[in-house]
Parts: sequence; C-alpha cells; structure tokens
Amino acid sequence: MRLSPDQLIYWQHGFFKLNATIVFTWMVILILIVGAKLITRNLTTEHKRSRWQNLLEIVVMAIVSQIKDVGLRNPKTYLSFLGTLFLFVAMSALCTIIPGYDPPTGSLSTTAALAICVLVAVPMFGIMDQGMKGYLKTYIEPTFIMLPFNLISEVSRTLALAVRLFGNMMSGAMIIGILLTITPFIFPIVMTLLGLLTGMVQAYIFSILAAVYIAAAVRTREPKLAPSTP
Repeated sequence: MRLSPDQLIYWQHGFFKLNATIVFTWMVILILIVGAKLITRNLTTEHKRSRWQNLLEIVVMAIVSQIKDVGLRNPKTYLSFLGTLFLFVAMSALCTIIPGYDPPTGSLSTTAALAICVLVAVPMFGIMDQGMKGYLKTYIEPTFIMLPFNLISEVSRTLALAVRLFGNMMSGAMIIGILLTITPFIFPIVMTLLGLLTGMVQAYIFSILAAVYIAAAVRTREPKLAPSTP
C-alpha cells in the first residue's frame, strides 16, 4: 500500500522524478482551467442564464460571503487567492471517484506548498493594507519581547496547516485501501463518499484558516474616542 503518491514514479532521469503527485496535480490544475474556460465562455448579464453560470455565481458568492464573514474588508481583493485554494483542495478530493487517482493533497509536499503559499500571502496582503512599516510593527506589539514569539507563530501555523491537511487526506485514502483488501466493495464505496465529504470540509477549513490569518495581518486599529466633555 502506498502511503503517499510520491512513491509512485512514472519517469525518472537522474535527480528528476515524475511521480504521481506531480501528474495528478497537473491533472487537477488542467481540470480547473478547462472547466473555468468552458463555464465562462458564454457569460451573460441577461435574466436567462445557463445552469453552469448559475452554479459559478453561487460558488463565487458563497466564497465572497465567507471571506466577508471572517472580517476582511473588500473581499473581492482576496477572492482570487482564497477561492483558488478552496477550489484546488476541493477538486483534489472530488477527483477521487476516478479509478487509479490519488489526491495530490495526500502528499506532504503538496500540502506544504499550499501552506507556504499562505505563509507568503499573509505578509503580502498585510503590507498591501498597512504598508511595510505598519505591518512589520505588528511583530513587536505590544512589546519588542514578542518579536521571537510572533516569528515562531508564523512558522508553526504554516506547519500546522500542512500537517493537518496532509493527515486528514492521507488517512481517508488509507482507510479505503485497507477496506478494499478485507471487505466487499460496498464498504469502500461508502467510505469513498465519506471521503468526498471530508475533502470538501478540509477545503473549507483550509481556506477559512488562510482567510483568518490574512485578516489578522490586515487588521486595523480602531480610532480612539475623544474624551467626552461634561
């Protein structure tokens, strides 16, 4: 039993390896690109719209609503990044219905890459919102002693994001593989459906946590109220 799609190598030349993680990642990206192209080619503002456009608008509005609920102003600013994270993780899980497919999120290298994207995006959005000086100042608040703890927090939450997603996705694939060897096919089918649900939940959690981290980076201070005069 493969613990990770990294172990399945399709081609190798010296140091370079083409494993299942890379292949299935490209496959998911290709599905998202082709799907987006097909859905958006006939967009219209008329009252009568296609079912695909209605589905697209529902997904986009739901993502924007969740970003807004987290507390981020101008949610459309973060839609492309957070929406892409959610769709990639969700599509990685949905493709498990394809025979022979292993979700790339079952590899620690993939989840680490996604977490590093969040690690880079958090200060990027923070600097865009507060400026370089304003953002860096948050690392020494309320006192300079907090600097090492804030830096450790940045690294630890990135590691937690990667390990959480990796562990949840890999465990589901392992359970299905074990059931296939010891039980009839009915139980793996049920577990596959449960895995699809789990994958969607993990996509939601991962994107929401990324939004929360970004919201913490772009937080603004409330203006102090002037003392009232008697």
